[in-house]
Parts: sequence; C-alpha cells; structure tokens
Amino acid sequence: MGNLLLAKSRIQILAFGFLVVLLLMSLQLFRVQIFEAGNYQLRAIDEMQTTRTVQAPRGDITDINGVSFARSVSAISIVVDQTQIADPAKTAAFVAPILGVTAGEIQGSLTGKRKYAMVLKNARPALWEKLYAAIQSYNATLGSKEIDKRIIGFFPERSYIREYPSGRLISSLVGFVRADGVGAAGIESSMNSIITGTAGRYSYARASGAEIPGSQSEIIEPKSGTTVRLTIDRDVQWVAAKAIAEAVKSSGALNGTVIVMDPKTGEIIAHATAPTFDPNNTKGVSLDLMRNPSVQDVYEPGSTGKVMTMAAALEEKTVTPTTVFSVPYGLYRAGKTFHDHERHPVQHLTTSGILAVSSNTGSIQVGETLGSERLYEYLTKFGIGTKTGSGLPGESSGILHPVKDWSGTSAPTVAFGQGYSVTAMQATSVFATIANAGVRVSPTVIAGTSDSSGHFTPADKRESVRVISEDTAAKLRIMMESVVSASGTAPSAAIPGYRVAGKTGTAQRVDPITGKYSGYTASFIGFAPADTPRYVISVTLQRPQNGHYGGSLCGPVFKKVMTFVLQSEHVAPTGTKVERVALTQAQLVSLKATQASVTN
Repeated sequence: MGNLLLAKSRIQILAFGFLVVLLLMSLQLFRVQIFEAGNYQLRAIDEMQTTRTVQAPRGDITDINGVSFARSVSAISIVVDQTQIADPAKTAAFVAPILGVTAGEIQGSLTGKRKYAMVLKNARPALWEKLYAAIQSYNATLGSKEIDKRIIGFFPERSYIREYPSGRLISSLVGFVRADGVGAAGIESSMNSIITGTAGRYSYARASGAEIPGSQSEIIEPKSGTTVRLTIDRDVQWVAAKAIAEAVKSSGALNGTVIVMDPKTGEIIAHATAPTFDPNNTKGVSLDLMRNPSVQDVYEPGSTGKVMTMAAALEEKTVTPTTVFSVPYGLYRAGKTFHDHERHPVQHLTTSGILAVSSNTGSIQVGETLGSERLYEYLTKFGIGTKTGSGLPGESSGILHPVKDWSGTSAPTVAFGQGYSVTAMQATSVFATIANAGVRVSPTVIAGTSDSSGHFTPADKRESVRVISEDTAAKLRIMMESVVSASGTAPSAAIPGYRVAGKTGTAQRVDPITGKYSGYTASFIGFAPADTPRYVISVTLQRPQNGHYGGSLCGPVFKKVMTFVLQSEHVAPTGTKVERVALTQAQLVSLKATQASVTN
C-alpha cells in the first residue's frame, strides 16, 4: 500500500513538472511570436536581404495660421560601393555632367576600397532617376565582351533636406539644422527632441551593384516628427522685419530688435531682428548673426526702466501722479553728480512730468522715496534678474546685483534705469505687465504642437503673477500717455485716432568686449489702445551711429508696426478721450483752478 502511494506521488510530481515545462515553453513561444516577432524578423531580413535605414522627416515649424517657416523635403543622397568601380576616372567623367559637378570633385569619392562612400548628399529625387537611367542606357550599349566596362556600384539613400520658405524673415527665432539633421539654433534646437522623427527601415533588391527602383519593401515605417505651431503671425512678422531692417540701416546701428506681444496671453505675435541670416545657406555665417539678441544680449535699459521706479512709488503710495518735485539739471549723490540729458534750469515737475520728459534727476528723487530695498524688491517682481520663461535657447537672466553689493551711487543709478541689465524680452514683459492691469504673464512663442497624425495639442496656459495693483497700473498708463504727447519725448510714436502709451530709452551701452561704456542703446516700448491695451511693441537699437535718442529712432518703427497690427486685427479706436494730466506745478495749479471753476 505504501509503495502504491509513493508511486502515485511520483507520477503526480512528474505530471506537475511536465505541466510547468509545457507552460514555460508556451510562454516563451508567446513572447517570441508576439513581443519579439519584429526583432527576429529584422534579424532574419538583415541576414537574408539588403536593408537600409529610412530617415524620418522632421516636424514642420509654422506660424499661428499653419504657414511653414521650416519643413522637410524629400531628397536622395547618392552613394557608391568603391570596390565595384573599375575605372574611377572614366566613371567620374561620365557621371559628373549628369550630377552638375566637375569630374575632379567626385573622382575621390569613387576611388578606394570602401563599400560605402558619399558621392552627392541630399540631391533631388529626379536627379537620381536621371543618373540611374543614364547608367542603364550606357550599360545596354556594351557588348557581351565589354562586361568589365559596365558602370555599377551606385545606389540611392533616402533622406530629407530642411527647407526654410521664409528665408531670413524669422531665422533668429526658428534657427536651422546642422548637416547631420540636428537642430543647431532657435526653435530647431530647443525643441529638437520632439521635432526629430523616428527612423524606419526598408529592404531592397540590387542589380549591378545598384538599388533597383521599385524593389523597396518597407519593414518599419518612419514616423514623422512633431510639428510646432508658433504664436507668430507671418504678416505682422514681415512688417516688423522690414521696419527694423530699415531702421538699423538708416541709423547705422549694430543690430535691432522688434517684439510684438499680447499682454494678456503672453503670446509673441512677431519677433524680428536685424541683421539676420538665410537659414537655407549658413555657410560662412558668423556665430554673432546666429544668436537671438532678444534673449541672449543684455543691456542697461535706461529710461524705459524708469516705469518700474514710478510703479513701485505709486504702489507704495510714496508719490502720486501729481506729486511735485524740484528737478535740477544736476544732482549730487554719494560723491557723484548726475545730470539730465539736456541742460535746464530748476524745474517744478510732477511725477507725471518727470516721466514725460524722462528726467534722470527727478527719477532719482522718486526712487529715494522708496529706499534701496524696496526698489530692488519691485525690480525682481517685474522679472529683472530672472529668465522670462520664454523657453528660447540661450536666454539670459540679465544682471541685477543684490542690494548688499550696491555702492553709494547704485540706488540713484538704478532709479533712472542704469546699473542693471535686461534682455529685450524682459523689457517687453515689464510693459506688458503694466498693460495687463499689473499682472505679469510669462512670454511664449509656442501655440501648440501636432503629432504625426495631425492631432493638435495647445500649449499650457502661461504662468501669471500680480506685480502691482490694477489701480497703480491704470494711473501709470495715463502717465505714460504723456510721453507720446507733444510735451513728451516720443511724439513720433503717436498714432492718429488711437490712445498710445509708452516710454523712450536712451542708455549708455556697455561694450561686451571692453566692459566699458561705448555708444548708446536706443529704445521705445509702448502699447495701444492705452486705456484697453491689446498689444505691446518694443523696439531696440544697439549702438546707432546716426543719432541715439529712442524717441526719434525707435518711435517711428513702433508707429509703423503698431498701426499695421491694429488695422490687421481690426482693433477700433476706443473713442475715449485722453485724460489730461499735469506735468508741471504751473499746469497743476491751472488744472485745479479749472476744475474748481467747473464745480462752482
């Protein structure tokens, strides 16, 4: 009985073991057939057929309406197996005229023992078809005894070339790709990982050493890269690019930038720089031209920075728009005398008047009502010293030293917009904050992305933070309208029928090589309509030679671009009247007398 039970137990163990082995074999078979089938298929094809990698097209980069700024176009690279070239010199002489090159240019690529050598990279597909037909025709003329004279060994390699239909229009923002197809600058670089597609593979048959057209069989389909839709409007971009190029040329400036921004969404509508380059032909282009000056170049803002001093003082209630200051031409502080741009007797200006005429000595006095710590605090709230969050490659944080490192002259210097540095994108963001009722929205050039199937995904909503109150922003906008008046520094920026607010900037420019002041940075930043702002536009010129005032050089550029934007977007004038603001003590007295008379 015991032996019988033992035998039965052993049978059960063997049966269980058999079932376990059978289960493992089934799982392995399932893994091979389902999960690893593709890999085994590729290994088999690699061993039994000729295969080649298929380059995937990069995703497009388009404007807000889907117009391509960058796209991939099918191409063929012509390669050769040198071991099959019997007479390199004779073959080069035959092939060269067809390819549009000299025999000397390609003979080297035909000579040697390499199985793979590049003859012509990224040619049009029609050129390969022409070459293949010519070779086949030539070989057909040879007799049976001339088989060793056949031209063989050429075959095509599928590829794509990057094409930029808009040329120089927006190259500093879009960038370009290197010869190996990797993004080298701009959006092409910062979003290279998603724009780049996934390569595929195909097999093909060969005859006489060449890939036979029509014999290709796709093994793995290449997957196109993600398309990036920008917030840029090509029409506005064209107007901005033309305007800044003309301004740079006429002023003899080193370079210039125009940025058009929607203050509520942070979207950049246009981003133009000059001089620029053609991304279709980057050979010989200097690295300086490939930079994006709007986020990579830093400069002292000068008088455009005064709006932050005024905003801080208004927010802290240390001044009002009509607080009167005695404003001298020169003001002595910490062993140094600071001056206004032009000599004048002592003026009795309101805070609004100080901003309108862009007085340095007046701005110093407004800054002193705050103190260094609070002035620094508000500059950081406006984003000075930190990146804007635009996501553009190489973006600088600008320069803002902590208060502990300030000297005795730092506070007065900072109050009128020098002693710290910003990028054009940061400066634009400051004015967008004022235009957007005191809320700073981080700028962006990305509207969204579309995958290879065309599904569009909008970009995430931009981060926003309140910097100053709505009341302070409203008061400041009214004060900034006086800058564009006949009494201000930028009447050239006024647009008939519209209320416009802004600020000029004329700052000494620090030479990045010597570290010393050399030349000027001229700028104007403004928005319209002033009472319900829709767009903010900044214009910056670095080291102009023919004049240096922001009002006269940059104001007309602002007017040209803003006029087009308002008209193209069908923004009608608000119809509200400009609120009169007293710029001097005399005007204040007169205005109060008029108001009292009306009341009585």
